[in-house]
Amino acid sequence: MSGVWEFNNGVIRLVKNPQADGRQGSKKKVLVHLPTGEVVSSYSFLEQILTGLGWERYYDGDPDLYQFHKHSSIDLISLPKDFSKFNSINMYDIVIKNPNVFHVRDK
Repeated sequence: MSGVWEFNNGVIRLVKNPQADGRQGSKKKVLVHLPTGEVVSSYSFLEQILTGLGWERYYDGDPDLYQFHKHSSIDLISLPKDFSKFNSINMYDIVIKNPNVFHVRDK
């Protein structure tokens, strides 16, 4: 939660700032696969791309996560099992670990 504390007539209250919260008022983000220009709209499509880049599914027993590991690195990509919870933090994690392959943009 973010905002500004406002003092008025002896009463202090928090006035919320939805722009800074990241969940309200900000634009929805999408992950774009640069070589094809396609928006990643499902985990099956994302897994197909990641597999082609050398990533493999990693099974650690957590039923709430999809995870991918690359043998040539120590990196691990962890994603919520429910695609509707796939957010910009997950997207930027993928972008950082796969430079020049993905891009995050406003929907």
